[in-house]
Amino acid sequence: MRSKQSGFTLVEIAIVLVIIGLLLGGVLKGQELINSAKVKNMIGDFRTTSTFVYAYQDRFRALPGDDLGAVAHVGAAAAATAIAGSAVGDGRINGAWNSAVNTNESFLFWEQVRRAGLASGTTDLASPDYLPRNADGGLLGITGDRVLTTDVFPGTFYVCSAGIQGRIARQIDTTMDDGNTSTGTVRVIGTVPENEASPAGLSTAATGTNITVNDDAKRFTVCVAY
Repeated sequence: MRSKQSGFTLVEIAIVLVIIGLLLGGVLKGQELINSAKVKNMIGDFRTTSTFVYAYQDRFRALPGDDLGAVAHVGAAAAATAIAGSAVGDGRINGAWNSAVNTNESFLFWEQVRRAGLASGTTDLASPDYLPRNADGGLLGITGDRVLTTDVFPGTFYVCSAGIQGRIARQIDTTMDDGNTSTGTVRVIGTVPENEASPAGLSTAATGTNITVNDDAKRFTVCVAY
């Protein structure tokens, strides 16, 4: 007598495939929501940092970091030290956007806006948590110096953020600007190597980089002009 061979019916296989499809759809939708939240968070970083500048300037008639009267105005530890080719109080936040030099205007910007009550965070210049980070752990900073040395990139100051995944950078540009990361007020200034020890990012670049879907897995430094 031949034994009956057991197995899945077509209906059972179809049900399993539907369940797998729903699970995959849920994972993809969840990733999409995470990416969307990151985009909003990073756009918020750019816009909020710019409001710090305007609020401080409105209150003290000086730019944070570039404020000669910072000690008197907000109780800062000290005013910035002049960088070659610039002066403190010249109406420009000098120093690389990702500067770790604690006498540069771009570095002291964060102490002064925090002491003014405009931003949260430590005012301890030596703290490892002093420099702010974005949602992916990349450095967030500001400068009045040029971040593109060849391209025309008009702006009074620039807010930059590093370690941003390509797909997120493209979404930021699409939301805030023209969708091309080498033109307009949002520019990508270069790739951050995946094996880089610190997510500090590039400080300057010759020209902006137009990133595409092929660059989605790479990480970049994004700057916004104001």
